[in-house]
Amino acid sequence: MENLRKNQALFLLLLSLSSFYGIALSFSPADDYLIDCGSTVDTTVDNRLFISDSSRASSHLLTFSTRSKSIQLSHRNGKLPEIYNSARVFDRPSRYIFKIRDKGTHMVRLHFYQLNSSQFVSDDAQFHVLVNGYVVLSNFSVGSIISSASVKEYLIWINAEKLVITFLPTMKSKFAFVNAIEVISAPKDLILETAKFVNGDKIDNFDALSKQALEVMYRVTVGGPKVTPFNDTLWRTWLPDDEFLKSSEGSKRVYSTGRIWYQSGGASREIGPDNVYNTARVIAATNASIPNLNMTWEFPVIEGYKYLVRLHFCDIASISLGLLFFNVYVNGNLAYKDLDLSIVAGYSLASPFYADFVVDSYHSGVLSVSVGPSDKSLGYAVDGILNAVEIMKMNKSMGILDGELCAGLILKTWPRGNVGILVPLIAAVCVMLSLSVFKHRTFWFKNSVAWSKLPVDVSEITSKLGNQHT
Repeated sequence: MENLRKNQALFLLLLSLSSFYGIALSFSPADDYLIDCGSTVDTTVDNRLFISDSSRASSHLLTFSTRSKSIQLSHRNGKLPEIYNSARVFDRPSRYIFKIRDKGTHMVRLHFYQLNSSQFVSDDAQFHVLVNGYVVLSNFSVGSIISSASVKEYLIWINAEKLVITFLPTMKSKFAFVNAIEVISAPKDLILETAKFVNGDKIDNFDALSKQALEVMYRVTVGGPKVTPFNDTLWRTWLPDDEFLKSSEGSKRVYSTGRIWYQSGGASREIGPDNVYNTARVIAATNASIPNLNMTWEFPVIEGYKYLVRLHFCDIASISLGLLFFNVYVNGNLAYKDLDLSIVAGYSLASPFYADFVVDSYHSGVLSVSVGPSDKSLGYAVDGILNAVEIMKMNKSMGILDGELCAGLILKTWPRGNVGILVPLIAAVCVMLSLSVFKHRTFWFKNSVAWSKLPVDVSEITSKLGNQHT
């Protein structure tokens, strides 16, 4: 027992050292906006500086709204970062505008925590959120969030000079709010152009993947502890897989304290950090016998969407190359047969590899991922491995990531005097998007927007958002 504790302590120490190494080599995005909404002072979280949207330093980026309110929350939670101790509240459609220097995929994170002030309570908050005309939240409420914060994360292609985030209360008696916002340009290899579309026993190419809008639903590290933004070069959170693992029988956790060998053309540290790739679950042969079982994980999903499933692999368990062969299944369908990590990882152990699959959601409301032995598996080796899983919801027709209404119909719920020319423009855009999706299964942006804050006059918002999708 004492030796086990020493080994665990050594492993955690080496994890910490590897995280410091990763931070030293961290990604430096061209666009990096961290906004502490409603705060009167700047806030540091995980060595990252969130700028107050009320400060002079951001005054040239923000257009203040006389109708928005900055509130300090009375229920300060010492376990949460200070960005959740304040919020910006809107009683009519309002926007933040961010200047874009580096066109391409951008990470957008919206932070929410329940309100409890003398003026506002969470139960009265219900609102929509649009990002460059994409509906990312519809009829959203945080009333059910009790003790933890909610972070909504999106990956959106920006092919313009600006990115606009618009908040719209569902009705005049409701309000919208946000605690913090992140807009960060992503590495060019984070989302590639092509994935494998798994449709029953048929596998085709799914093209123009990077032009889709994606919502991160699950980001799970397999077999290891939680990975925090402090230990990730893209400031992501990776949760343990325990609650999603259907059965652990026949599998075991493995850990590595050695170096992860990132190679050119393979997975980079931005695709997955060291702390994700140096833990895994494996199926191992016993007594020269190949187990007749699969490791399976199940994730609740929303019907009616396609999902991008990214699976991460890194052979930290084999004693030699050429010993590990296994099959990969998504929704019970064979997605990768006889996967040989020695080949795909450039004939190097501990070299990470990832595979992208696109699947439809089924009526069961569950998306499953399985790994198990193949016909080439060996009776004296590891017969299956998985290091991490990411599942991202893809936008459906007319730029919808949540709900059933496109941006034009949502904006139309506000009086025409506030909406101006935006409604007919957005309505026309919705039709164009629908036709475009039918033909290309992708969405394109002509314009997006920059870092400016909160004009609540939708007549200004509309003329710009109307050109977001073409």
